[in-house]
Amino acid sequence: MVYKYEGWTLYTRSVNLKGGRQQTIYFFSKRSPKSGTPCDLPNGYAVGVNKRTSLPYLKKK
Repeated sequence: MVYKYEGWTLYTRSVNLKGGRQQTIYFFSKRSPKSGTPCDLPNGYAVGVNKRTSLPYLKKK
């Protein structure tokens, strides 16, 4: 199931940090990004909207 919020689609991707650790990041995009796969809303998170820019973001419940 792909999560969508007002035209924005939630994507996920794994990134390598400087210490060599891998971390999963989540981001919203209206277009198809270069890398990342569409995903569902992760457990324990809710969608917030930045008041100034009107961009959605994930926040812990």
